[in-house]
Amino acid sequence: MLMPKRTKYRRPHRVSYEGLAKGGQNIEFGAYGLMATEGAWITARQIEASRVAMTRFMQRAGPVWVRIFPHLAKTKKPLEVRMGSGKGAPEEWVAVVKEGLIMFEIDGVPEDVAKEALRLASHKLPIKTKFVKKERGDSQ
Repeated sequence: MLMPKRTKYRRPHRVSYEGLAKGGQNIEFGAYGLMATEGAWITARQIEASRVAMTRFMQRAGPVWVRIFPHLAKTKKPLEVRMGSGKGAPEEWVAVVKEGLIMFEIDGVPEDVAKEALRLASHKLPIKTKFVKKERGDSQ
């Protein structure tokens, strides 16, 4: 499960996932990618489930890049606890994904295999996504 090794502040504020991604909108490593078409918090469990679904379908044929990391701690207070007495303990780790962000990239497989692998990965995520290909002019 992905999570930070250490954190400077234990209980962060919520970060908004509204609006467009500031960076990470181009395919940098692989030939095919999975782009978010809406914003959300993606949990570490969802990221891992997507990665496993992709690599299983591809039979570990080509490399997979996970471009998102769950840095944000989501907290939760225990059930039936009265108001006050501070913020709850960290419950899970999430990645803040905004519209237009490339979340996963793959390479070394034919396009039809890549499309199906990324489709299976997208079913594990709570957001709408789209399959994108690296354009020939993008390589630098």
